Amino acid sequence: MTNITRARKSNLAAGSTWSANGGAVETGDLRDAGSLPFGSNVFSPAVQKERLSGDTFARLTKTLDAGEPLDASLADEVAEAMKEWALEHGATHYTHVFQPLTGLTAEKHDSFFEPGGNSDAIAGFSGKELIQGEPDASSFPTGGIRATFEARGYTAWDPTSPAFLLENPNGTLLCIPTAFASWTGEALDAKIPLLRSMDALSISAVKALKLLGDEETVRVFTTVGPEQEYFLVDEQYYYERPDLVTTGRTLFGAQPPKGHELDDHYFGSIPERVLACMMDTERELVKLGVPVKTRHNEVAPGQYEIAPIYENSNVGSDHQQLTMQIMQNIARNYGLICLLHEKPFAGVNGSGKHNNWSMGTDGGHNLMDPGDTPAENASFLFFCTAVIQAVNKHQGLLRASVANIGQDHRLGANEAPPAIISIFLGAELDKAFESILSGEGDGKTEEAVLGLGTPVLPPLPLDGGDRNRTSPFAFTGNKFEFRALGSSMSLAFPNTVLNTIVAEAIDELADKLKAELDSGKDIGEAVGEVVKESYGANRQIIFGGDGYSEEWHAEAESRGLKNLRTTPDALPEVISDSTVAAFENYNVLSRRELEARFEVWVEQYTVLANIEAETAKSIAKTMILPAALRYAGVIDDSDIDGIDGELKALVIDLVAKLGELEEANKYPDGVEGLELAEYARDNQLAKMSEVREVADQLEGIVADDLWPLPKYSEMLFIR
Repeated sequence: MTNITRARKSNLAAGSTWSANGGAVETGDLRDAGSLPFGSNVFSPAVQKERLSGDTFARLTKTLDAGEPLDASLADEVAEAMKEWALEHGATHYTHVFQPLTGLTAEKHDSFFEPGGNSDAIAGFSGKELIQGEPDASSFPTGGIRATFEARGYTAWDPTSPAFLLENPNGTLLCIPTAFASWTGEALDAKIPLLRSMDALSISAVKALKLLGDEETVRVFTTVGPEQEYFLVDEQYYYERPDLVTTGRTLFGAQPPKGHELDDHYFGSIPERVLACMMDTERELVKLGVPVKTRHNEVAPGQYEIAPIYENSNVGSDHQQLTMQIMQNIARNYGLICLLHEKPFAGVNGSGKHNNWSMGTDGGHNLMDPGDTPAENASFLFFCTAVIQAVNKHQGLLRASVANIGQDHRLGANEAPPAIISIFLGAELDKAFESILSGEGDGKTEEAVLGLGTPVLPPLPLDGGDRNRTSPFAFTGNKFEFRALGSSMSLAFPNTVLNTIVAEAIDELADKLKAELDSGKDIGEAVGEVVKESYGANRQIIFGGDGYSEEWHAEAESRGLKNLRTTPDALPEVISDSTVAAFENYNVLSRRELEARFEVWVEQYTVLANIEAETAKSIAKTMILPAALRYAGVIDDSDIDGIDGELKALVIDLVAKLGELEEANKYPDGVEGLELAEYARDNQLAKMSEVREVADQLEGIVADDLWPLPKYSEMLFIR
């Protein structure tokens, strides 16, 4: 043991220090009602019904179910019940949880306890404190909406997303989901636009449903089910990598001899420590009312996935933020670090977040369900056509909604959809829509059975079409899967975009449908005419082939589709005329609010690029170069001729590339905004890549015991 290298000691420690803690073994028998503590830490409708008066509960339920305005007179009774419930569960503080334009959540904790009149303390929590909080708005990104000295902002209670308790070894915290607005009323967060967009789509969809003969639906909800991909690495390696700690990804690292070429990790047996971590995470999420359903190994070594059942978009978005937080917290209990960066390891599959989106009525009908005969389902054809029209018209905005610096390393690579937005419908829907367009055939796909060649195995019903994993926007049975979101991203803005642009398309098609109906056509004929016209005008967005191929890039260009490869290319779509018109028309975001987001996201890209470039310079200069020079000394001491040529050439090249990176890190005078983001992309990130190329070659030459960073083969495979 005394002669083992530093690297091998790290590997031995990482592979042998974990032991089970039994954190998730008390699940109980799922056949027994109440054995699964689902929502036990949530101020749920069941808890509200138990603790509120009948009138208050009925009025609050009406607010939640029908989307009616919140009656402030409810607040005091709700606040009192919420406080008593929280105190009974050991809470000492409460917080308004909100989602500023950082992409993360924020919180300020206040104690329930207030001074009493006799040198004692009492527990207090009023309706005013429930409804409105006042954090400092000046220190959050505002895109110029608020100056630094203009500090006031407000958090506003969102009763549609239930309050919950976060347990800590040292106490419990009542968390109240809220929106965040400036003193002058502009949205400074991700939640307000999402809620506005849900209202907009509901109004448009209900109006269209009435034209289609549905007089019962009062409200339409959008739903989301995110499939979250992530990496787990041993925390020892994480803290030995300054690049991972500072930027969330490895800025250096040569390809290991084995990656995921053998396809042996995907859906493979889950390692014991990882499975224990997953089970503990799920147990905590279940208590918080997050309906987690699926877990499995993903394609890359060290990569995994967790997915919930679908929920209303705003609740699903809140739960997704909570899921990422809980995953990261629980991983630490198992000596692991949860990595949510889109591309933590170069040359290895990165992590996304598939956003499964649909629309449903308050009566429980999924408007994206084609039924057994989609060609004859007028309602489905109408709403599906609206989605197609919306995605085609606003393809650039959809691409911009998933843009960030991490995505630039992932989108278009082999594991992610291309930066070109297209829709995959599948063979069954392709046939139905093409039949309507041509006026030929009945568009039906006959039911078929897949025989497996042995009577032991049952015959399986054959789906009407295959799936296409290269499509960024794919129909998958009764929903559309927007597959281009990044692992670290909030769901809020992409779903805000989807809701808004689909609302616009629904209204445009509804106006045409009304004109067809007024001309005397029946529902079937009228919908057929509307679908035929819209599909014919937007079918260039439909693509069922290989989205990774170079041929598709050329074909997409000939179709007039946008290929916005990087974040600086995509972000201007957020403030395009068509975006502003749609968002202002539906009162989702004003021009100023859109411009603020554009400015914030451009600045975030530039700042993150600079952090990465400065970190890369520091690591290369203070860790990698000294290691190479030490190894050069070892070679010199060996007195063996002819083995130092490659090393010296690489060291000289590294020094030169480092000098170029240091120059690139000096911002040019007078450059700002989008121009500065483009400078960072074309200079800082480009020079970083050149430094990395040389450094990664050195990793394959320098003696293992001298190399200062854990290698991919260690971080990805020792768990």
